[in-house]
Amino acid sequence: MKKIPSLFERDYEGTMQVYNKVVSGSEWVLNGEGIGTEKFDGTPCLINANHMYKRYDAKNGKMPPLLFIPCEEKPDPITGHWLGWIPIKGVGNEDSPFWEAFSMLSFINRNIGGTFELVGPKINGNPYGLSEHCFWKHGSIKVIPNLITFEGIKSFLLNFDGEGIVWHHQDGRMVKIKRRDFGFEWPITNHEHSSQSYPKG
Repeated sequence: MKKIPSLFERDYEGTMQVYNKVVSGSEWVLNGEGIGTEKFDGTPCLINANHMYKRYDAKNGKMPPLLFIPCEEKPDPITGHWLGWIPIKGVGNEDSPFWEAFSMLSFINRNIGGTFELVGPKINGNPYGLSEHCFWKHGSIKVIPNLITFEGIKSFLLNFDGEGIVWHHQDGRMVKIKRRDFGFEWPITNHEHSSQSYPKG
């Protein structure tokens, strides 16, 4: 999974929020291309033929570990980040949430695989209020703002019960936008998220 670019430019020297200028290369979203899906707030995992891999960032010239699978040929020349995957082997404390979630995956998802988001009690402060760890498949919940414009997306996210949106192009490109990009609260305090509609794997 490559680093996903944002839809709008960010004011890095001021508010740290986005403003009405599209990031170069992300114009296809406003052209109505691709499918919008909910962005999950967890940690990504690659599953391939019953094997699990977690994300690893070999940033700032750090030597990646053995069996590192890079998502890009080389580190980002600006940020220094180099994202990839490393296999999850033992059932240690650090990786126990992955195994707990894996135990609940269907036979089909274990074998066909794909990328998933690990969510649950020990992940990112558990914004969904879950009682157990599980995998939610990326791209599994469609999100369709009424207007695919800066103001339209901003208005949609203001009342959206989720972290943000990821658009998937048919050629594999992806673009994201989050509630926090507009200065909206996330996680939403004093609010119970409904997990009934979320994919259970």
